[in-house]
Amino acid sequence: MPEIAGILETVLYVDDLARAAAFWGGTMGLPCIHEDHRMRAYDVAGRGVLLLFPRGGSLHPIATPGGTIPPHDGSGPLHLALSIPAGALAAWEEHLTAQGTAIEGRTTWPRGGVSLYFRDPDGHLVELATPGLWKGY
Repeated sequence: MPEIAGILETVLYVDDLARAAAFWGGTMGLPCIHEDHRMRAYDVAGRGVLLLFPRGGSLHPIATPGGTIPPHDGSGPLHLALSIPAGALAAWEEHLTAQGTAIEGRTTWPRGGVSLYFRDPDGHLVELATPGLWKGY
């Protein structure tokens, strides 16, 4: 099999790009590395990129100087998990509560990891997970 090195991008489709950008850049503190009229891109700890696209805004091919990006879109509440150090869990819970973000769930996993669940402004389920969730993490 050819090698896969990891997941590079995760995409969320949002109803209001400015509102989503305020949440992911402000509440979540992710640095924006690209923004234009059709998307925002956020660095995730130097190991991945979170892309935000307006829902329905990328249904046609996009021509770039280097080639064409095929159409894509998504609907409904999606899910993503962000890894955090075990020692940061309480600080995240406190920060999210102070920002008015409701914590919907907390799970302790058999391997010892803990997951905290909440929603972004578009209803996507966001998980903050400490090491011990999966084999290898």
